Amino acid sequence: MEILFENIGEQKFRAEQMFNFLHKNHGTKIQDITVFSKKLKDKLESMAEINEMKIYKRFDSKIDSTKKYLFLLEDNNIIEGVLMEYTHGLTACISTQVGCRMGCSFCASTKEGLIRNLSQAEMVNQIYTIEEDLNCNINNIVLMGSGEPLDNYENLIKFLKIIHHEKGKNLSYRSITLSTCGVVPKIYLLADEGIPINLSISLHSPFDHIREKIMPIGKKYLVEDIIKACKYYYNKTGRRITMEYTVIDGINNREEDLKELIKILKDLNCHINLIPLNPIKEYDKKRPSISNIEEFQYKLNNSGINTTIRREMGSDVNASCGQLRRRYTNDGDKIIQ
Repeated sequence: MEILFENIGEQKFRAEQMFNFLHKNHGTKIQDITVFSKKLKDKLESMAEINEMKIYKRFDSKIDSTKKYLFLLEDNNIIEGVLMEYTHGLTACISTQVGCRMGCSFCASTKEGLIRNLSQAEMVNQIYTIEEDLNCNINNIVLMGSGEPLDNYENLIKFLKIIHHEKGKNLSYRSITLSTCGVVPKIYLLADEGIPINLSISLHSPFDHIREKIMPIGKKYLVEDIIKACKYYYNKTGRRITMEYTVIDGINNREEDLKELIKILKDLNCHINLIPLNPIKEYDKKRPSISNIEEFQYKLNNSGINTTIRREMGSDVNASCGQLRRRYTNDGDKIIQ
């Protein structure tokens, strides 16, 4: 940003003023920058504009405090975000892409494929838009809305550095979690960035032949490759890995699944998060009974692997990834339900 101001004959300190306006004040109009002269504001307006995000719809859960957002982008695409309230504060789950190309069978985000990557500004704006809407302070961020974060790597890294910047939101890296389906080369790259965020892997099966049916990326990166990458990430960052495991009745909750999970994860500092399947019409498998999931959890915990069952939040507003957005599509310039 300093280069931008130098190129138009302004002092470097103007860049800091602009940064504060964007990331402290959540400003969206160049003409509202009170510390700039009208001449400078007009000059900036002739060169660029501030990316603005609009709330298309907000859905408030009636069973808990979850709020689901549909954000309207400037090109008329729609993305989604979720705000969840926990005892430790407010957590926002945000999108990194419009759509997704990973093709995971039970995920609604991927059914229309990848439309485009989000810019770092569009990722940041999801956070600021929620904070402005509710007059709140978001304490934690989870990158697991629409899209595969590591498939938008360059913009992801820029976003992480901006949201962590001491003169911006100044959010600790420990308060940020990235959920990935296992893009192995990018896990190694992320480990070497010196950005110790929490890493969450969508595992869903310990067996390659089952996982690749659930998640096509399993054909490219084996479970063994993912575990090796996770060990590298832990050794570089010291951050415990979370294994997300959507429990699908008769597919990945059998005794052999349990034994193989224990075998492959016994030497990894990790935590397993069991997720009862949220059925969508394109994937007709069923979730197991709660007693079955609790038994699965008990046996994993008993083996020495810390395991929890994800608390379902906002189920009445389709709060799982991609489910709400799938009810809305773009038809040219007209958004239809």
